[in-house]
Amino acid sequence: MAETLLIDLVKEVGSIVLQVAKQEINLLVGVDEEVQKLPGTLGRIKAMLDDAEERHHIKLRTEKLWLEKLQNQYYEMDDVLDRWNTERIRAKIEKEEGKPADTNAPAVVKKKVCSFFPSPSCCLNLPLRHDVGHRIRKLNEKLDMVFKDKATDGIDFKRQPDVVERPITTSFVDVSHIIGRDNYSNELLRNLLGVGSLEEGNSYYVISLVGMGGIGKTTLAQLAYNHPDVLAHFQQRMWICVSDPFDQCKVAKAIIKEVDPKHGTLDGTELQTLLRELQDLIKEKKYFLVLDDVWTEDSQKWEPFKLALKNGVHGSRILVTTRKHEASEVMESVLTINLEVLSEEDCWLIFSKIAFSNDEQLKYLEDLGRKLAIKCKGLPLAAKTLGSLMQNKRSREQWNNILDSHMWELEDIEKGLLAPLLLSYYELPSTMRRCFSYCAVFPKDYLFSRDQLVLQWMAQGYVESKANMELEDIAEEYFEKLAMRSFFQDFEKDKDNDDKITGCKMHDIVHDFAQFMIKNESFEIDGDNKLEIDCQSARHLHLKISKEMQCLESIDRAKNLRTLYLLSHEEDYEHEEDYEFEMLLLNSFQHFRCLRTLILDCQIVKLPDAVENLIHLRYFHMSGNVEIEELPETFCNLCNLQTLNIEDGDFKKLPQGMSKLINLRHLIFHDHFGRHNVVFPKGIGKLIGLRTLTIFNISHKDDREGCKLGDLKNLNQLRGTLIINGMNIEVNVEEAQNAQLQDKIHLRGLELSFVINDVKVLNALELPPNLHYLLIDNYWGNTIDTNWMMSCTALKVLRLFCCCNFEHLPSSLGRLPFLEVLEISMLTGVKKVGDEFLGIEDSKNKKDYDIIFPYLKSLQFTNMFYWEEWIGVGGTGEEEENDNGIVTNPIRITILPRLQSLSIYRCNDLKSLPDYVLTAPLLKELEIVDSKLLEECYQRDGENWHKISHISNIKFGDAYVQRDGEPVRKFNSKYDDLYSDDDEEDVGESELLHQG
Repeated sequence: MAETLLIDLVKEVGSIVLQVAKQEINLLVGVDEEVQKLPGTLGRIKAMLDDAEERHHIKLRTEKLWLEKLQNQYYEMDDVLDRWNTERIRAKIEKEEGKPADTNAPAVVKKKVCSFFPSPSCCLNLPLRHDVGHRIRKLNEKLDMVFKDKATDGIDFKRQPDVVERPITTSFVDVSHIIGRDNYSNELLRNLLGVGSLEEGNSYYVISLVGMGGIGKTTLAQLAYNHPDVLAHFQQRMWICVSDPFDQCKVAKAIIKEVDPKHGTLDGTELQTLLRELQDLIKEKKYFLVLDDVWTEDSQKWEPFKLALKNGVHGSRILVTTRKHEASEVMESVLTINLEVLSEEDCWLIFSKIAFSNDEQLKYLEDLGRKLAIKCKGLPLAAKTLGSLMQNKRSREQWNNILDSHMWELEDIEKGLLAPLLLSYYELPSTMRRCFSYCAVFPKDYLFSRDQLVLQWMAQGYVESKANMELEDIAEEYFEKLAMRSFFQDFEKDKDNDDKITGCKMHDIVHDFAQFMIKNESFEIDGDNKLEIDCQSARHLHLKISKEMQCLESIDRAKNLRTLYLLSHEEDYEHEEDYEFEMLLLNSFQHFRCLRTLILDCQIVKLPDAVENLIHLRYFHMSGNVEIEELPETFCNLCNLQTLNIEDGDFKKLPQGMSKLINLRHLIFHDHFGRHNVVFPKGIGKLIGLRTLTIFNISHKDDREGCKLGDLKNLNQLRGTLIINGMNIEVNVEEAQNAQLQDKIHLRGLELSFVINDVKVLNALELPPNLHYLLIDNYWGNTIDTNWMMSCTALKVLRLFCCCNFEHLPSSLGRLPFLEVLEISMLTGVKKVGDEFLGIEDSKNKKDYDIIFPYLKSLQFTNMFYWEEWIGVGGTGEEEENDNGIVTNPIRITILPRLQSLSIYRCNDLKSLPDYVLTAPLLKELEIVDSKLLEECYQRDGENWHKISHISNIKFGDAYVQRDGEPVRKFNSKYDDLYSDDDEEDVGESELLHQG
């Protein structure tokens, strides 16, 4: 009996084992198909999340919780898919390197796996396939449960979306309540009344007031609209609240009604008829039209109005208020006034006027009120909203509670302050909404680097690809549109290209709003404080750490982080054990396996080998506070890495396995003047996907593992500026040719730093055809081939430094067709500058040239210690004479027609400047520093003063001789005769010594 039971039990267990085995085999075999379904599932989930968000402000708690569950499912599925793709990339890399794809399993096992699973991913090991298969099955089960919960809770997103109410504005305003806008008001009135900078000519001009929501654009327009001088100046005034969408017929009807309120019915009238009617009504009238709250970027919607409104009298004006610079451009504004924030005092005046009803309240609560006014950060709407909120609150406890709250936590703030921001936010496409919200990861008043911000958006997967467009270009478009919509401010511009934004900040209240939109995912934590939040749901963490951290255990729960910005209190690093604490902390972060972005801004000295576990990492940044000298070889296993950004001043060596980073697009080094000693491995040349390589260091010829110039050969996707260091006498013509710089058609900037004297090697470096910027530093040759230089037909900026063997400036610089900036420094062999500078040194060819330096705006010479003479054209004039002194061929040339600025620094022996420079028609800035003979030649009381007196701004040393065309106060010194105005900051060093 017992034996029978045992046999039956064995059979049953065997059957169960067999069934389980079949299920596991089916799971392993079917994993490829399940993985292929994931992108589709992710797309559908994303569409549902976007649709829910676009229905504006999900208010029910059940809806919010359900959407959070769905968002978590999205993240988890994305991680599984990314892990699968990562292992496929790793297998491919290992195969190409001749290593077994599964280093933990013998080759024979791997062959069996490949033959058993005939699929594109057959080379992936069994444990991975098993793990991914089980995770997908569990995720599918969880997703089913999420949708069952949706049905159970009766959640329905198909209802009509909540509409964020757009305020209807009118022309009425209480002028006594307008504070702190006098400068803007005066500028606006001058241009409305025809006494400003606008030249009359067209029948009307468009003026735009641009700024973020709540900054006071409408109020300023109301002030101008009701000004007595405006009432007297214009025969007809019209105020139209346009809003969004721009309904052409509705706008046309509104204008007609403003002109003639008694006009007959306009219902159903077509646009053509309406505009013809409008033309007749404004005929022979000088009108003032305000179009308030314009959002449209569609020029075709404005085009019919542009033509119809020309029927008015010359001097008519159209005033547009908008948050979007694109709208200003569409309306063809001839003047754009960008409204800035109010001062703290003006904010306080607005706030106190609304919040306090009597002097007693003001005296009792003024200290807290002023602190609240500071929270408004110069935004008039914030001051009004907070003032209204505090009107009925009388106790200091109530005021302190508000003061300690975040803006978005205040119940009445959403209706007043956040409503305009919500309008701007929901007007964005979903991709740009995510990019905007991501900015909340960084602290208030943070200076964003435009380039780094767009790369971080890419790392998070926020940038959607488009055919025939680089991801970087798409992300740049996102940034431009956010900037043009007033989400950013305090812009920093490229010194060589004023049209390009390099950095910006975000208004504090806009930052608050961004945090409000991502508050369940992004956290900022100071490690000194006790943690009162649950980090389990955190996706983005800005963490300031210290030795006394009280929250480390809680932060360990944040295993789903996608961004970690780690910085430290600098004062903590006084002893060696402090650095040991930093390493312990960093090692504890190894379980953050979902990270896409890791920013280290703390003084660590070594990166652990376990960094290779961050397999999803796309963006890695080491700031200047980091003290790491080299990266571990395991770092090269991060095959998804897109950006490696190194500011670390101690960094010395890249790992040998860099060639495995096949998805690397940007290798960035900052402070390049200290980067000459960073060792570059040979594998860099295999990273053909690189778009950015800020520096490239050539290794010594005996270094077999280091980079050679020829390793640049296949890096033809490079963009931006490339700095090549280490070109020395060992570099030959063949190696220079191997670099194939001429194939780098996307490269816009190039800096060559070398110690060679062979012009053949220089010529072998055929320059990229589309260069805008070129710097040549420390070239030992005595000349540069003219044809080599002239190949840079698109060049805008040229800098020549430390070419000490030059006896003359390179020939024909004046023939570079688009050169705008020319800087020449430390050409210590040059004693004389003549016609070769202009490119007309050959008298036979003088007549061939019409315009010399046609676009040059800025010209600078520095440290030309032995330069004595700078002669004019031909040395004698601008005409040719025969042996009898008769002019035979007048030279008709124009020189430096656009020159605006000339700077001469430390050119001690230079005696005078040529007339063709001083008579340049647009020259308005002349600066001469530590060049005593020149200062003596052109001193204001001297005989040559008349040659420069027409220049608006003249500066000798650090003191102005003339500013804006007006002579400034003279003073005497035992060192020099210097001139200065009354501004203390412009007083020269010599005067300070004299006064001392």
